[in-house]
Amino acid sequence: MGYAHDYADAILHRGRIPMDPADFVPNWSDGPRKTKFYPGTDSLPLPDCGYPADADLDRGLARGTGGGGAFDLPLLSGMLRDSYGLTGRRLGVQANTDLNALPSYPFANWSRGTASGGGLYPVAVHWVSGPGAPVPPGVHHYSVRHHAMRRLLTGDVTGEVREALGDGAPGPDTDQYLVLSVKYWQNAFKYNNFSFHAVTMDVGACLQTWRMWAGARGLSVEPALWFDEERLGRLLGVDTAQEGVFAVVPLKWTGAAPARTPAPAAPVAVRHRDRERSRTVLTFDALRRMQAVTAAGATERPAPNALGPAAAHPAVADRPATALPPCPPLATDVRTALRERRSSFGRFDAQRPMTAEELASCLAASVAGSAIGGDTGGQRLAKLYAFVGHVDGIEPGAYEYDPEAHSLRLVKAGAPGAFLQRNYFLSNYNLEQAAAVLVPTVRTGAVLDAVGDRGYRLVNATIGAIAQTTYTTASALGVGCGVALGFDNISYIEELGLDGTGEAPLLIMMIGNERPAPADFRYEIA
Repeated sequence: MGYAHDYADAILHRGRIPMDPADFVPNWSDGPRKTKFYPGTDSLPLPDCGYPADADLDRGLARGTGGGGAFDLPLLSGMLRDSYGLTGRRLGVQANTDLNALPSYPFANWSRGTASGGGLYPVAVHWVSGPGAPVPPGVHHYSVRHHAMRRLLTGDVTGEVREALGDGAPGPDTDQYLVLSVKYWQNAFKYNNFSFHAVTMDVGACLQTWRMWAGARGLSVEPALWFDEERLGRLLGVDTAQEGVFAVVPLKWTGAAPARTPAPAAPVAVRHRDRERSRTVLTFDALRRMQAVTAAGATERPAPNALGPAAAHPAVADRPATALPPCPPLATDVRTALRERRSSFGRFDAQRPMTAEELASCLAASVAGSAIGGDTGGQRLAKLYAFVGHVDGIEPGAYEYDPEAHSLRLVKAGAPGAFLQRNYFLSNYNLEQAAAVLVPTVRTGAVLDAVGDRGYRLVNATIGAIAQTTYTTASALGVGCGVALGFDNISYIEELGLDGTGEAPLLIMMIGNERPAPADFRYEIA
């Protein structure tokens, strides 16, 4: 067994055995920038993108893995703006611990379509463009603050990306690629060794936003998670011990089929370097080891059926079943759903129960959004459980969701509020007031056994994709949603009877109606 097994076990037990360094306190005054900064680089402003009325969320969830359409520059711009770009400033009276700082402009809360652990947004998006795009070929960094591309290198190096992907890579034959990396210090300054667990979910959330957005437009986003990471790190000019390269997304581009430009004869690399704000940058042993072990097998793409032994267990057939009603249509267009997405932060109101139809929609959509696709295949790895407290027509209790029968199967009867609140570490949510708490599980150990330590990235990307789908679905339904990692995982294993199944609860998602007439300030900038 590799080191990723040990790390996964430490994550599950951190509610009872704190992870090192247990006494860590962030130095907020010396924190990093919230995005990478490349001074002296040229800027390419991105154009506006129109959005048809029929690009609704139902289409995005149904077609996230397919579609014969092709990207162009306005579509790429729209997908980036709606996923990771800044769309507005928000301020509301709520229960999160950073509320006192948010009215100050330097600490402003800028909204984005994609969720992020701690609101830190550590994923960096690079566009490697070939001759098929209407800009000079090169390597660009997406500057979220300016909604623009920063040119880091001029010249066609798409052959280098193609060689790094190797044989059997997903996606079209193209000369346009999005490359996602994570600069660890942007998250580790706050979360230390825990940060690897958090940022891998951030990658999945971003990819799932793209899949929903593209699917609604008849486009396809199929990410590769296995490739020569060191080679791409060198191309981007980053030290892969400090910045991991997590995904490559080949984009089908409008126009004629591209010529296959060979990789340069000599190694090529971006010369521009990100300028760090922090005077002191710390390193954390578990984080560095996880980057090392998950990068070590990066070129060993798993066989299409490799993840079969790690598939989610089917629902237990002899448990009492409660049939769920048909899901109402999610007719809200994806852009609107993403713009309206936010965390509820303690504003749930149990006096206004959720409908069974709304719960059914969140469950069904979360399952539909649980497959990352690409070179990981279509195997369903995640299973959903639901702690139901305040849903019309459904008795309180803990349930497992049976997607084939579209029903809830009872695990434990009784109101779950006391258990949920007792095993939540933070003060920003009252879980008893949520209508339901959804819990995705993955058989992490089985995934690691099947595809090696790099599978840890896949596990958490899957969980991040589910969280982003749930957030967006709740937004489309007009109900509140909040996602948290600060809970006692082992208590959930005991409560749901998961001992011996290998299932690891990795995240909790609260959904329900919020108190009416919230005190909110919103200023839209896009």
